[in-house]
Amino acid sequence: MSITAAMVNELRKSTGAGMLDCKKALEETGGDMEKAVDFLRKKGLAAAAKKAGRAATEGLVAAVVSADGKSGALVEVNSETDFVAKNDKFQAFVADVANQVLAGSPADMDALMAQDSVKEPGKTVQTMLNEAIAVIGENLQIRRFARFESAGLAGFYIHAGGKIGVLVELAGAGDLATLAKDVAMHIAAAAPQAVRREEIASDVLEREKDIYRAKARETGKPENIIEKIIEGQVNKFYAEACLLEQNFVKDPDKTIQQILKSAGADVTVTRFARFVLGEGLEKKECDFAAEVAAAAGN
Repeated sequence: MSITAAMVNELRKSTGAGMLDCKKALEETGGDMEKAVDFLRKKGLAAAAKKAGRAATEGLVAAVVSADGKSGALVEVNSETDFVAKNDKFQAFVADVANQVLAGSPADMDALMAQDSVKEPGKTVQTMLNEAIAVIGENLQIRRFARFESAGLAGFYIHAGGKIGVLVELAGAGDLATLAKDVAMHIAAAAPQAVRREEIASDVLEREKDIYRAKARETGKPENIIEKIIEGQVNKFYAEACLLEQNFVKDPDKTIQQILKSAGADVTVTRFARFVLGEGLEKKECDFAAEVAAAAGN
């Protein structure tokens, strides 16, 4: 029997399993939908469907850098509970995802999920995710990743056991490994918006100026004075928002730019990625007393 895309899509919707797994299940069962579902359930791949609707806002941020320091990956993988985030199997899965991104260099999330696993060839990353869900027993989501391929050096820092992660790329000559880690740690703490002034979006800057201008006009000062006040406020904004102008957390008397220059005249930061676990996700507030009462029929 010919397996159509519509059949694969129908099975995927009903089980939550990956497309390739659904296609294989249909081929193995001669296109029988019920038998295909059973096939996936026996493989532990249909279990993901029951958990897919549950909020996953906990988890870990993890990073890995190649042995030569020329490439690095940063990933966020979410679980439903912090308890599972501390589970060895979950942590191993997150490490596998980071290594997959490093080795596979996927263009986007769809490409990552369709890739052949570097750890278990013959399985896609989607299949490995579904298997992890079945084993761990919670909804898991590979939420996002960043990957740098560097002519200089990639470094990373993970804070609070995976609550914040930073991947940074340095350019320049010399032994920069320690410096890269220090700069990544600073980024984790100081949360810059960009490396340098030119990278701040124009609409962000104009919004800041509008706020400064409105506040200054409330003082009743003349326009020429107001413009000087705005100029000073903008410089202060840059000092807070731009990595190179921030005061280094380990030595507040020096800026990051000065720290980099002390390592070499040509040393600089070219880019960074900073992930905060669960940022932007709506966390479900649980009223456990209400849940117990509901379960008791009260």
